[in-house]
Amino acid sequence: MNITKKLILVLIGLVLTSLGIKLLSDNNLTFGGTAGIATILSYLTTFSWGSLFFVVNLPFFIISIQELGKWFTISSLLSITGISLIREWFDIIIPVFEINTIIAAIIAGLLIGVGVTFVLNNGSSLGGIHILGLYIDKKFGINRGLVLFVCDSVIILFALALVGWERAILSIFCIFIASTIIGRYKKSPIKEMDRDQEESFENSHVS
Repeated sequence: MNITKKLILVLIGLVLTSLGIKLLSDNNLTFGGTAGIATILSYLTTFSWGSLFFVVNLPFFIISIQELGKWFTISSLLSITGISLIREWFDIIIPVFEINTIIAAIIAGLLIGVGVTFVLNNGSSLGGIHILGLYIDKKFGINRGLVLFVCDSVIILFALALVGWERAILSIFCIFIASTIIGRYKKSPIKEMDRDQEESFENSHVS
């Protein structure tokens, strides 16, 4: 796929995901993975979600650089940086948007599911649990959507003290929607990236 098209789709994915996460935060819901961890820490500290999300994801890049390749890791790091900045920007330009929590969970799940799928299917990731899910999918053939759902649900359980049972259940419902979309429409970004690199290498050696 043309690199420009990939970049545009990744950017769209980052915007959709950021909107979904903001909708969750504005309605006192949370998500799983490093996004959920960053949300919980933002409730407990004075640091912004974007800065916390960036820092929490850094350790996972050790797995990525060792197991998923240099280019995938660089792309993922750029996506992490991008979503952190976009999320910070949304907090500045978009006022707090409180709606019915059930509707918020559904809309956020759809936005995050579609957004993350765009990012993953175009040779990048949003770090953390997504990197772990891609690694397990590649290594053991276990559907990454299932991996994300299980890991995210466990993280949500730790958020019970902050958001309460009702919002925790709605947050898991949101995760289920997003994970179903991600698992249903998955491709292998590792294979896609490898193929693009091979084509680039072959083209560069054509006389």
